[in-house]
Amino acid sequence: MAFNPKSSLALLLKAPMRPGTVQWIGLRPERRGEIIAADEAHLSPEVGLIGDHYHGRSGNRHLTLIGEEDLNAIASFLGVSVQAHALRRNVVTVGINLLALKDKRFRLGEAVLEYTGECHPCSRMEETFGVGGYNAVRGRGGITARVITGGRFRVGDRLIAEGDKTSEA
Repeated sequence: MAFNPKSSLALLLKAPMRPGTVQWIGLRPERRGEIIAADEAHLSPEVGLIGDHYHGRSGNRHLTLIGEEDLNAIASFLGVSVQAHALRRNVVTVGINLLALKDKRFRLGEAVLEYTGECHPCSRMEETFGVGGYNAVRGRGGITARVITGGRFRVGDRLIAEGDKTSEA
């Protein structure tokens, strides 16, 4: 459903965002294998996240991101501590609502990415967290993105929506 691009809602959706910060990076070298925490990682538009098992696959899931705030909400729903590696995402951010990046490009260190969708939970959430795991993650699983311009990013780097002059200062 399209709406008037000059409406108040359209203007709010395009409003500047405060930047987030990369808090954690995880590489998944093999499917269901151990996740390796890293201080930095490299992204390529041709293959995605270098060193991840999705590396080399084309498509819209070069990188998965989740907010620390969402991890805290999931932990609250479950009544247990939830660590970043349990959801098998590549990047944990803090200070930014990742869903607000919908229809936007954003800078992560040297790289430019594009939001491609929500990262929905899989049935393994019941295996990982027990009864209620899947529903605890619903709506809180983070986002997927594809690489537009490759480059390196590190823990501590800012995540900045493209075109947000106020967030780049």
